[in-house]
Amino acid sequence: MTVPLAAIFAVSGTELTADERAFLRDANPLGFILFGRNCEEPETIRKLTGELRDCVGRSDAPILIDQEGGTVMRLRPPIWSDAPAARTLGTLFMREPDRAMRAAYAVGCLFGAELRDLGIDVDCAPVADLGLPQTTGAIGTRAYSDKLEVIVSLARQMARGLIHEGCLPVMKHMPGHGRGQVDSHRVLPRVDAGLETLRESDFATFRALRDLPLGMSAHIVFKAIDPDAPATISRKVIEEVVRGDIGFDGFLFSDDIAMSALRGNPAERTRNVLRAGCDAVLHCTGDLSEMMDVASAAMPLSDKAQARWAKALTMRPIPSGLAVEDYADQLAQNLKG
Repeated sequence: MTVPLAAIFAVSGTELTADERAFLRDANPLGFILFGRNCEEPETIRKLTGELRDCVGRSDAPILIDQEGGTVMRLRPPIWSDAPAARTLGTLFMREPDRAMRAAYAVGCLFGAELRDLGIDVDCAPVADLGLPQTTGAIGTRAYSDKLEVIVSLARQMARGLIHEGCLPVMKHMPGHGRGQVDSHRVLPRVDAGLETLRESDFATFRALRDLPLGMSAHIVFKAIDPDAPATISRKVIEEVVRGDIGFDGFLFSDDIAMSALRGNPAERTRNVLRAGCDAVLHCTGDLSEMMDVASAAMPLSDKAQARWAKALTMRPIPSGLAVEDYADQLAQNLKG
């Protein structure tokens, strides 16, 4: 079988165009990511996820989505369940940690069950970044807390819930976005903190979660490590921090390479990301000409990336089959106390 391209692509709408279908068939990306523009009725999403996999001829091609709870949910009520922002659970943890952890687990199970029903099998969550007073609003309430124990406990439980329902979690944004004071969608954040501070705080959350199967990089400069390049395109950060200090040996996606924090055209960004050591490029605009540029510069998954992906798939059990309503009730009970 042909080795997939080290790329995850988005598409423009709720149905594939003929040009998208032909491109994806030829490019053979590892997988896909959905956004709000792709998500209408459940049956429409099921049809789209099936068509995407048919394009590449792989029934197990991963399909990703950002379903965190709070402000970042591509699937929203009234069709799909509501869930609180991470910070709400972090606040609850300070009063009743056991109840907060049960709620975080229920969120993971709830999202996992809903996504599985639609043919989506990877959730870009949980966020394991610190939530500091200076943290950019782009992270904001998506972060559980500024306390290591709270972040690790709740992120772990959400990840467990997702995995329990056959959906792989992607912890983000490695090696930490909490000290970024600007939105990397628009501008490149730069962090002045010293290496020891970073090791003891920002990196520590990911170190404690390093056994999770999938991670996502941060478009953020750590001046104490590599003052010239954001983590996503810094071999020094990925090798010495993500793979070294943190000890993460799972599959590493880049954050969206179309974000303004990165420089260069799509092909240049793609080459920089893969040279730095990310296992696959994430491209999210759905712009076909940009995807073609990415595909021209990307390469098939490396041997290490293939091994990491294969290992990740072994961590996904057969879903429990519990009804979404059961998990929604569990979440509501734990939020109310």
